[in-house]
Amino acid sequence: MRPFFAVATGYDKLAVRYEATVLVAAINEWL
Repeated sequence: MRPFFAVATGYDKLAVRYEATVLVAAINEWL
């Protein structure tokens, strides 16, 4: 269970970073 949790946490961080990157790109498009 712990290894799966570590993978899930790493995926969450990656997803959050990807979402933030997309958000910044969208803001740049609006400006």
